[in-house]
Amino acid sequence: MMIRLAILPGDGVGPEVTDAALTVLRAVAARCGLQIETETYSIGAAAIRQRGVALPSDTLAACLAADAVLLGAVGDPSCDDLPVGERPEAGLLALRRRMEVFANLRPARLRPALAACSPITSSRSAGCDLVVVRELLGGLYFGEPRGLTADGSEAWNTLRYTAVEVDRIARTAFQLASTRRGLVTSVDKANVLETSRLWRMTVDRIAAEFPRVRLEHRYVDAFAMELVLTPARFDVVLTENLFGDILSDEAGAIVGSLGLLPSASLGAGAGLFEPVHGSAPTLAGRDAANPIGAIASIAMMLEHGFGRADAAACIEAAIDGALADGIKTADIVTSGERASSCSTLTNAIAERI
Repeated sequence: MMIRLAILPGDGVGPEVTDAALTVLRAVAARCGLQIETETYSIGAAAIRQRGVALPSDTLAACLAADAVLLGAVGDPSCDDLPVGERPEAGLLALRRRMEVFANLRPARLRPALAACSPITSSRSAGCDLVVVRELLGGLYFGEPRGLTADGSEAWNTLRYTAVEVDRIARTAFQLASTRRGLVTSVDKANVLETSRLWRMTVDRIAAEFPRVRLEHRYVDAFAMELVLTPARFDVVLTENLFGDILSDEAGAIVGSLGLLPSASLGAGAGLFEPVHGSAPTLAGRDAANPIGAIASIAMMLEHGFGRADAAACIEAAIDGALADGIKTADIVTSGERASSCSTLTNAIAERI
C-alpha cells in the first residue's frame, strides 16, 4: 500500500510532535508493509512568517491532492494582534472547510498505566473510553455575519446549522457507536437555542435508522458535570462545533493530559489528522512535549483513512507498552517518577513496534 501524505508541522511544538509521529509511522510501515511518501508544507504562524498568509495556495493544493494530511499544531502569541481572518487559526479553519472534513473524532481513553494521572478519583475515571464526535464545519466558527466594531464596543457571531449538516454528523456518530458499545449521547442546549432544537429533531430522526444503538440527550451544562462524575458510562458523544471543542478538552483532562489526545477529521475525501493539543509555545524547542497525541493520530489515520486496523493496533499497543515501562513525559508523570523527553518516549514507542 502506497500512502501519500502532506505534512504540516505548523507552530510551537508542532514540528517536534510531527517528527515523533513520522518516526513511529516509519517503524509501523516497515513492520506492516506500507510505503509512505511525504512532502512538507507550511501553515499557521510559520506560513505567515515565510509566505505572508496562514494557508498558502501550494499548501492547500497539496492537501487536496494527498491521501491524508498530518498536522502538528497551529497558533502563536505573536499573531494575537492580527485581525481574526489573518491569524494562524484562520488558516486551519480554511483548510478544514476546503477539505470538507465535517466529522471530527476525538477519542479519550484512560490508558492503564496512567490511572494515577487523572485529576478525578480512580473509582470515577476507571474504564473511561469515549469518543467525542464533533461537527466541524458549522456553528459559531463558520457562521455569518460576524464582526467587531472599530471602537470595540460591540461584537457579533452567528450560530447557524442546517438539517443536512446535522444529518451527516449524526450518521457518523451512530455508525461509530454501532461498532462500539452502542450508545450515542447527543449534547445540545435545546431548552434555549433554536439550532439545538433542530439538532435534537434531526438526531431523533437518524436514530430511528439505527435500532440497535441507544440514544440519549443531554444539555451541555449538565453533561459537562456528568462527564466528570461518571466518565466511564459514555461511549459516543455527539455534539456541535463549539461544544465539542470545549468538552473534548475536558475529556483530555479526565484521562490525564490533553497531550494524549489524537483526532481524525473526516469527510468524503482525504482525512486531516492532528493531536488535539495546541502549539504550546513555551515548550517549543525543549524536547519536552508529549508526542502521544500526534502518534495516536497516525494510528487513527491508518485505521480510519486506510482501513489498516492492524497497524493502528500495533501503534496503540506500543504506546501502552512504553507507558507501562514508566517512560512518560512531564505532563503525565506522578510523584516519584522521572520525566522523559519527547524524543525518548518516541523512540521507546518506535522500538516496541
